[in-house]
Amino acid sequence: MLELYVNAGMHKLGLWKGLCFHANGYQIHGNSITAANIGSLMPVTSLEAIDATRLFELWIEQTIIKDKLKVRVGQLAADEQFILSEGGGFFINGTWGWPSITAADMPNGGPAYPLATPGVSVAINPNDKWGFLVAVYNGDPAPQCNKAGGDPQRCNPHGLDFELDDPPLLMAEGGYTYNPDGLRGIIKVGGWNHFGDFEHQRFDSGGALIAVTGDSGRPLDNNWGLYGIIDQLIWRVPGSEEPQGVGIFARFIGASKDRNLIDFYFDGGLTFSGMIPGRPNDAFAIGFAYTGISDDVGAFDVDLGEPVARNYESLIEICYTFEIKKGWTIQPDFQYIWQPGGNVAGADDAIVVGARSAIGL
Repeated sequence: MLELYVNAGMHKLGLWKGLCFHANGYQIHGNSITAANIGSLMPVTSLEAIDATRLFELWIEQTIIKDKLKVRVGQLAADEQFILSEGGGFFINGTWGWPSITAADMPNGGPAYPLATPGVSVAINPNDKWGFLVAVYNGDPAPQCNKAGGDPQRCNPHGLDFELDDPPLLMAEGGYTYNPDGLRGIIKVGGWNHFGDFEHQRFDSGGALIAVTGDSGRPLDNNWGLYGIIDQLIWRVPGSEEPQGVGIFARFIGASKDRNLIDFYFDGGLTFSGMIPGRPNDAFAIGFAYTGISDDVGAFDVDLGEPVARNYESLIEICYTFEIKKGWTIQPDFQYIWQPGGNVAGADDAIVVGARSAIGL
């Protein structure tokens, strides 16, 4: 995946102070390991997407009141701002960024890589400890796919469908940073509400089992989720300016079970950064992620007479980031995925061994 981007301080270009412009796009090549070989809900890499040259984000941002207030407007991606854990950034699997629960429960994956949508976000940072973020997005990056049953990336192949008239997605998050000069910790609490129409996963409008009638699920208004995140440094490298050392992190996310494939998600792990003298940018990380299938979805499988009912998928990932030289890293990686797809008949556990190399200019 090749990423090209531009950031421009518009004050230096003759406009007013505090106005910034950002645009980035991707050229993506290759096959999806997940789709071709595994079928898991948690994609093996965060870069997986169909071959395309596409626009991702395109926005302007105005900073007000001495950097305490930022308003961003344009083509936005929620996974660039929300539900982020510092610890998750050490891994390759896609679930550590935009987690499997939001990717599965939001229409066509929601506004996240590789599909952004028009929106506006407001960030308030009254001081170095507190931060608040709220955003509204067009709630579906590829609504034309809903009736056709197609791949949203193919329905919006170049990221140029600037849809504005779909039900909105509202997201909000608050964060608190403590002990920044010592064993720093960050706590975040947030949630989302999608104002669209959804369907019950088990019962139709008359209360009958959809596995028996074959009808659509009972219409339901809105879809919501809540989450909490913690990043905590438990040992700090003596004299380090950046918060390096041994850290732990965790995310807990829940959503309503009657209208979603996934109703509970958890991930967490240990990170070790800056531990080797003379190699401050090397890092080792080990993490575990759990994707819980809704009880109503599992009950639907039983109603349908499936040989097994979907219940959960889980992942362990171990990786090491090695800086070859400034701007160039290689990252050997091991993943073990239990029950790809959430316990699907015929799907075996998967072992993934590989490496990622990244060069930044």
